[in-house]
Amino acid sequence: MTTGTPQVAVPVPGPRRLPGLGNLPAFARDPLGFFTRLRACGDVVEWRLGPQRALFLSRPEHIGELLTGIETVFRHPELGWAFKLVLGDGVVTSQGPAWRRKRALVQPAVRPRQVRSYARTMTECATELAQGWQSGQLIEVRREMLALTQRIAVRTLFGGDTAGREDAIGPAMDVAQRAIGDEFRGLTLFLPAWIPTPGRRRLKAAVNVIDREVARVTRQRRRMTEERDDLLSRLLAARDENGLPLTDKEVRDEAVTLYIGGHETTGTTLTWAWYLLSRNPGARARLAEELERVLADRAPGFDDLAQLRWTEQVIKETLRLYPPVWLMTGIAKEGSTLGGRPVGEGTVLWSSQWSTHRDPRWFPDPEAFRPERWDPGASPTVPDHAWFPFGGGSRACLGARFAMVEAVLVLATLARRFHLDTGPDDIPPRTGLTLQPGRTIRASVQPV
Repeated sequence: MTTGTPQVAVPVPGPRRLPGLGNLPAFARDPLGFFTRLRACGDVVEWRLGPQRALFLSRPEHIGELLTGIETVFRHPELGWAFKLVLGDGVVTSQGPAWRRKRALVQPAVRPRQVRSYARTMTECATELAQGWQSGQLIEVRREMLALTQRIAVRTLFGGDTAGREDAIGPAMDVAQRAIGDEFRGLTLFLPAWIPTPGRRRLKAAVNVIDREVARVTRQRRRMTEERDDLLSRLLAARDENGLPLTDKEVRDEAVTLYIGGHETTGTTLTWAWYLLSRNPGARARLAEELERVLADRAPGFDDLAQLRWTEQVIKETLRLYPPVWLMTGIAKEGSTLGGRPVGEGTVLWSSQWSTHRDPRWFPDPEAFRPERWDPGASPTVPDHAWFPFGGGSRACLGARFAMVEAVLVLATLARRFHLDTGPDDIPPRTGLTLQPGRTIRASVQPV
């Protein structure tokens, strides 16, 4: 669905700027609140991040132009030092012909029929977690969910070759993800790469651990002759149009990208889902009814997904209110246009899932948790690019299907047996690599 008559993208001025810094202090202090204020100024708002001229987009059709125009009308931005050090030259960070080659090589590993083969691992890991929970136990929800999705990521990516070594790669990945998040929020985004900081030294040490472990598993796998069914094996088997495989460095970069995409984002989504279900007993009751009707006393499988509609709608509504990826950017090339108007070369175009997903024009009662808004045939229909937790266009998240299947199956596996009571306190979000809870969410484990 579109939003009606195409809107001309006429920029309006945003909040007052400081000399030299522009709107950087306000953005760094509260990015989500700042984006909400920009949305209130208009559909296309001019602002400045330090010396950079920027436009903030709030209408879905303009966001669609940005998302679908990356690599053609707009270019992918250069990401920060930490992001580049961790992800290398993988499919997320590369551009142009190199990006097209890598996307073609990686995409087959996460196609729907391949995701089906990972479903059993997802439910097995969730079942193992559930077997360790006890009635009345107090848990830290995000810690539990991240440990679970880390286990799933390791097993689907590396198979059994990292058994007993998760304690090495897991903490190193955590350091890497925190460093990227800290860089997004702070002035280190603008520091030259040669300037050392304590955080950068910690990150380099963590990346050394990651590199050693991925290299070890890759060498071991290349020596094997039997066929394996994990993501690493599919990366090693991939060939480009010239029959060339990924190099060891390319395998490393794509493996780390898939790990972070399959661990941090889904673990955070599940954390917010438990928080929202605890605060909305009606939605929780409907979830319990569906799981009893569809699954009874068995664990879910891939073939159950079509019947777990409410479970999926809970995840979709969670992604609306607390999208793990909370901003998207692109940089105007020479001759770029938006909404039929020219955009100056070098202008940075921004959009925010957080802001757009909570716009009352596209989502009535936007602050409310209402999974029923995703019922088939529900009215009003959500416009195209008003809900975009996985981005869009040619650079949309390759692992979107993997993430949705994982979130639905894990939630179904655990919620079939337990409810997590997180208490009445409001938990604010905190921006980082993903949109995380601003403080620890503790919950009491209650049997269904």
